[in-house]
Amino acid sequence: MSAIYTTDEYGRPFIIVREQDRKARKTGVEATKSHIMAAKTVANIVRTSLGPRGLDKILISPDGDITISNDGATIMSQMAIENQIGKLLVELSKSQDDEIGDGTTGIVVLAGALLEQAEELLDRGIHPIRISDGFERACKIAVAHLDEVSDVIPWSKDDTSDLFKCAKTSLGSKIVNKCHDQFAQIAVDTILAVADLERKDVDFELIKMEGKVGGELADTTLVHGVIIDKDFSHPQMPKEIKDARIAILTCPFEPPKPKTKHKLDITTVKEFEELQKYERETFENMVKQVKECGANVVACQWGFDDEANSLLLQHKLPAIRWVGGPEIELLAIATNGRIVPRFEDLASDKLGKAGTIRELAFGTTNENMIVVEDCANSKAVTVFVRGGNKMIVDEAKRSLHDAMCVVRNLIVDNRVVYGGAAAEISCSIAVEKAADQVSSIEQYAMRSFARALDAIPLTLAENSGLPPIETLSYVKSQQVKEGNSRLGVDCMDTGIYDMKEQFVFDPLISKRQQFLLATQLVKMILKIDDVIVHKSEGEH
Repeated sequence: MSAIYTTDEYGRPFIIVREQDRKARKTGVEATKSHIMAAKTVANIVRTSLGPRGLDKILISPDGDITISNDGATIMSQMAIENQIGKLLVELSKSQDDEIGDGTTGIVVLAGALLEQAEELLDRGIHPIRISDGFERACKIAVAHLDEVSDVIPWSKDDTSDLFKCAKTSLGSKIVNKCHDQFAQIAVDTILAVADLERKDVDFELIKMEGKVGGELADTTLVHGVIIDKDFSHPQMPKEIKDARIAILTCPFEPPKPKTKHKLDITTVKEFEELQKYERETFENMVKQVKECGANVVACQWGFDDEANSLLLQHKLPAIRWVGGPEIELLAIATNGRIVPRFEDLASDKLGKAGTIRELAFGTTNENMIVVEDCANSKAVTVFVRGGNKMIVDEAKRSLHDAMCVVRNLIVDNRVVYGGAAAEISCSIAVEKAADQVSSIEQYAMRSFARALDAIPLTLAENSGLPPIETLSYVKSQQVKEGNSRLGVDCMDTGIYDMKEQFVFDPLISKRQQFLLATQLVKMILKIDDVIVHKSEGEH
């Protein structure tokens, strides 16, 4: 019984709801520790996916759709996490993905390691606010040290070798690494095709990823134009059109209808014939208007019936129907055409221009796609991904997106730090050194921050099948002895610890963002000391 029925002194009935006993409450250190536990559990899931030898995860949705990925943001977003603190980690990887595009696994592992260290400090009796302050100070030192150890990599439109190396680093941990060079080159070429180098900006709206199951990863190509997953509306229309002038329509090929609800009563055969005649004349008039403005191809957002289709064929006007909204916009951008909402607005200066439009057929499946090439505006590009199954195609798209984001980050800011956890180890040494000069209790938190940074090289070594503690001890001691911040974990077991020689680069803005966001999240979790949960009826 969750409520009591009673009356007041005047006999008026009222109900007292017994709600307090349905509240579960955690306070103080107990609350903080339960949050840390939840966040650590989530972070441990993606730990094994870090680095070039990281393992993949298979995620099955409630509908039975399967996703295979080792991209941190994808794994986190597809997991159905109930815990609120776990959800914060999902948001963390998402914000890294939205802002930077790469480093989504590393940021979650770092946040998990920071929370693990915070738990030890709480056991020692240090107040959560003092821990937060210590982490904040350590983070400032680490970010400042990143600027010191960063290198500027020169690049130009003619010399993109350094951009290519950075794209390769990003793709090293992905499923596509058997076509490593090819995919890295596609990522660089795609970004440079659409980049505005004066403003140092890249518009991802101009890049379309299209995938088709069949073929192999090596068949993936970059098309300087648009690929539309449709075919010509009539099988007898020509399969290739040279020097195309495209009418891009968002109005349907059908007689106009009143906007409001309408009803048409036909009582005689003559009226029906007149209606038929009106329809035919309307169709012919529409086709005539398209022909008169000089168009030789029609791309329509809506469908049209068989009568309109046969008329278009008779007038030798190839047409594509049901072209989706984003595709029609990209087609208009690529061909420098204007989207026309009414037939009356058609004019020759509103037509899109392309060198060739051709229909591609795939295997024996009777599936076709239309490729629009040699467009008037060379900025719009399409990456056409092939693969043995849907999961590989999807993962290849995600991998390419990450690599493109890395290249874009280097166009925005061409400073890099060295990968293989070289930057983390170097920052860890710097933070430990600074902690010795701090007299207050924050020095413990700063040392813990340094230990949390060491979790990245430890995880990298572990995932690569190397002895983690020995590897970290060796690299750290070599960095201190030689004063060389480029030494990192040799994941590929080449015998070379210098990441500059191995060409393992990370964009500086990506690494800086990882440190700042992870510290911010950990501070937020440490500040929560009270949780009140309302249990439902059934749990009471």
